[in-house]
Amino acid sequence: MADQVDQIPANEDTEQSVYADAPEKSSESDEKREAIQQACQQRDVGALVQLATSSGGLLDDELRRSAWPILLGNVETSDETDGSWKKLPRHRDEAQVELDVDRAFVYYPYCEPAELEMRKKELSDLIIETLRRYPMLSYFQGYHDIAQVFLLVLGQQLAREALARVSLLRVRDYMLPSLSPAVRHLQLIPAILERADPKLRRHLSGTQPFFALAATLTLYAHDIQEYGDIARLYDFLLAHEPVVAIYLFAAIILRRKNELLKIPVNEPEMLHFTLSKLPQPLDLEGMVESALDLYNSYPPESLPFRAWARISRYSVLKTARDCARNSTLQEAKQLFDLQHRQLQREEFRKKTGDLIWRYRRPVGGIALAVFVALVSIYLRRSGLDMTMWAYLRRLRVGLFG
Repeated sequence: MADQVDQIPANEDTEQSVYADAPEKSSESDEKREAIQQACQQRDVGALVQLATSSGGLLDDELRRSAWPILLGNVETSDETDGSWKKLPRHRDEAQVELDVDRAFVYYPYCEPAELEMRKKELSDLIIETLRRYPMLSYFQGYHDIAQVFLLVLGQQLAREALARVSLLRVRDYMLPSLSPAVRHLQLIPAILERADPKLRRHLSGTQPFFALAATLTLYAHDIQEYGDIARLYDFLLAHEPVVAIYLFAAIILRRKNELLKIPVNEPEMLHFTLSKLPQPLDLEGMVESALDLYNSYPPESLPFRAWARISRYSVLKTARDCARNSTLQEAKQLFDLQHRQLQREEFRKKTGDLIWRYRRPVGGIALAVFVALVSIYLRRSGLDMTMWAYLRRLRVGLFG
């Protein structure tokens, strides 16, 4: 594979792909290629969704450069080339961005050191521009894996607008100051398993679904090492609403049922380790088909444990049910702000509850003293205190003579 990639010239503008897929020329693939081209020309989203989901996805990067922007909501190449974003205030997470970019392009594409440095510079600019333009977003480790895919497939200019829409309309929950929304996403996995296979769900009940965090957080770009595989998977993910990425991980678990049932329940560490690694070899087409079957059979609203109800109404999982194609970035920013404030209220209530629990004994004593003082004041002001004392004296005489 390295030799094949090395023969591809470096892309010098947005019109060149860094990695050209080479699908086998056949009448079937030719027909599909023509269908994709026609769907792009007509901006037929429904047809593109079917083509992106079917075996092989959107075939190659040339077609993806036409199809992905439509699936993302008619992304267009930005006219801005003056680099004015560089004059914007630095984002608080830029130091971490640089650390992660230094570790980028580990698996693909293969290129000479000078070209690799150029690609890292493009990736850094792409991420930092997005963060500076939308400073409310918090960077998370692994975001660079997502950005890398869009840079390689779409080229620098198209990727700028595409990454902004992906950030605000697909992974917005992960770019809040807290990862608690991401944890709630993960809780959908055991709920899906409960509906699809209660036996397997019980077997895994001692293992929290944090094993899926890296994969779902990065839309699988962190875990999939083959460029052709991650590009094809993104065909599928971009064609469907964001929650499908969670169903995909549940589908992966179900497809590994026999392997997982062989691991004893009293070895949760081994279960966690196994679940945190994608199976090899990767049956990508089978995973896609299984995920869609799961989603259609057990839609989010039907899941048990109130798993779906616990997802914020401002979450991308609930506000992007139509794949965010009809949403604007301004609407997404407003939803981000609403969810951020909701998180702040939840965290305040939690901290207050923790504080009260920590000091529950002294607080209880203080509360009792305050209550007694208030009752005493009430009795005194109402004149009932003398009546109460008289009653107590008569009671004492009656009891003790």
